Amino acid sequence: MNRAYYSDSIAKFLSRSPEEIIGILNCSSQFSVLQTQQQAWQFQINLLRPILGSYDGKIYFEYAIPRMGRRIDVLLLIGPAIFVLEFKVGEQEFTAYGVDQVWDYALDLKNFHETTHEQFVVPVLIATEANNSFIASTLTPNNDLLFNPVKTNAFQLQDVIESALMLADGNAIDAQNWENGRYCPTPTIIEAAMALYNDHTVADISRSDASAKNLRQTTEAISDVIRLSREKSCKSICFVTGVPGAGKTLVGLNVANKHIHKQDNLYSVFLSGNGPLVAILREALARDKVRREKEKGVRFKKSTALSEVKMFIQNVHHFRDDCLKDSKPPIEHVALFDEAQRAWNREQTSSFMKRKKSTPDFNQSEPEFLISCLDRHEDWAVIVCLVGGGQEINTGEAGISEWINSLNRHFPGWHIYISGHLHDSEYGAGKILEQISFRSNVTYNNHLHLSVSMRSFRAENVSLLVKQLLDQNTNDAQNTFRSLNDRYPIVITRDLAKAKKWLKEKARGSERYGIIVSSQAERLKPHAIDVKTPMDPIHWFLDDKHDVRSSYYLEDVATEFHVQGLELDWACVTWDADFRYSPNGWECKSFCGNRWININKEERKQYLKNAYRVLLTRARQGMVIVVPQGDDEDATRNPAFYDPTFEYLRATGFTVLE
Repeated sequence: MNRAYYSDSIAKFLSRSPEEIIGILNCSSQFSVLQTQQQAWQFQINLLRPILGSYDGKIYFEYAIPRMGRRIDVLLLIGPAIFVLEFKVGEQEFTAYGVDQVWDYALDLKNFHETTHEQFVVPVLIATEANNSFIASTLTPNNDLLFNPVKTNAFQLQDVIESALMLADGNAIDAQNWENGRYCPTPTIIEAAMALYNDHTVADISRSDASAKNLRQTTEAISDVIRLSREKSCKSICFVTGVPGAGKTLVGLNVANKHIHKQDNLYSVFLSGNGPLVAILREALARDKVRREKEKGVRFKKSTALSEVKMFIQNVHHFRDDCLKDSKPPIEHVALFDEAQRAWNREQTSSFMKRKKSTPDFNQSEPEFLISCLDRHEDWAVIVCLVGGGQEINTGEAGISEWINSLNRHFPGWHIYISGHLHDSEYGAGKILEQISFRSNVTYNNHLHLSVSMRSFRAENVSLLVKQLLDQNTNDAQNTFRSLNDRYPIVITRDLAKAKKWLKEKARGSERYGIIVSSQAERLKPHAIDVKTPMDPIHWFLDDKHDVRSSYYLEDVATEFHVQGLELDWACVTWDADFRYSPNGWECKSFCGNRWININKEERKQYLKNAYRVLLTRARQGMVIVVPQGDDEDATRNPAFYDPTFEYLRATGFTVLE
């Protein structure tokens, strides 16, 4: 596919008039082109024509980067190198934002475009009016044929090209073969949500044919249930399972976005009890909407954008409260519940209703009440439960069995569509499923399972490694780590300062990094980590390197409650004495007053273990784990609380950061 507004051999580019090229660019744009953009194109064409006269190759204007929803100003194939040119026409300074921008473009091609993996890539930022500042091109130390970003002005661009070509060796790139290479992105959930909201398909944002096919099949299976339920005026519920990082949330957002047709009176809603996730997604989509409209020359208020987004992404507890106030059916006929296993059991729901909602006699679990809300429709309704395994991290989370129990007790007429993997042990539903085996309206569908992980493009087995680590299967963990270490670095240290330095060295462009800790890690205060200090997850996840509230500053930390369902590129997991290694199994502790006390309830032990599972699976590209030294003079930070954990991690094979 042609991703550029204009592409040509350099020879043909030189033979065409600037007016002809600008005409093609105008015709290729989806929107009316601003005068400033036309002037920028004119400048770029006039600058490049004399520079490229001595080169063979190919040129692309406005080359699309689907994962980022952006376009590269100019991309050049010359000899064995790909030049990524970002122009800042009329600017005299090189901004940090501009450097990150061209970094990100180059990294995106290098990581996700198949025929770029083994090619030299040279990112170049051109502030056209900047002072003479050219420094010779240099390769990064990562051995991936990627150059460090070059900053230059309009007059030294040819020197940049010559300098890079002196370092880049090998055969000239075959342009046709390069263009035919698949673009296989692995977006973050934030990037994916923005892409889907702007009418991209799952194929545009999936890493591989397998993941794209898997996501498409699951989306189609759910859409078929919605279509049949509507045609036959019946009510249905789907249970969708998936391996960690497979894209369950992505499927939910995709289905919700596809099944909103106001003119047809069809409304869908994506519901999540994960407050930070909902807030971050809404803010990200609203910011992106405002940015896109601005690029089209349209003023658009963020408040308006937020109102639109709230139509299909809602906090499940707010949805519940609205249904409590109003006994009529909700406007939505389709509701998708993310992390459905985390819905509250009857005890937790009743307690909350009594304390917070002045409803003392409420006797339903959250699953039962939510099903009853959709059951109010006289004609049809569909509920989609997106189910994760081993991810319950809070008191009162019912697991998937309560959904099945509720259907069995009160909703015999509902059609049930079940992933065949719901029987797997991590979902905890095996026995309860036997209770509905007699029902004639139960259908098993393997397309309701997402089997291909797409979270980490570096290593798919990170989740397996973490499971083996937490299960203390040392030999298996060692073997798994050896298989992924080259692509996904994991290092350990006793020094938080060294960990911070490692993060900053590893991250390139706007790759996001941050410190994450257990919500029970209350004795990290000597390291300037206080889990009780409020932080704003919106600023932490969305703001840039210059905002002290962002993750980049490495001051505010996030807990499992902030990061569940989200990702970082590079993570620092700081491990406290709440979860201690012992040869006899993990010791689970809670800090109370001035001392650690044992956690005895198996349920709470599992919550803590799951919290560390969440923390250890957030990084897409690599992580550093900090286990503090402890302090002999502080009884709450005795080195004996920390040393066995560090030695266990060392024995797994993780490199000690020097």
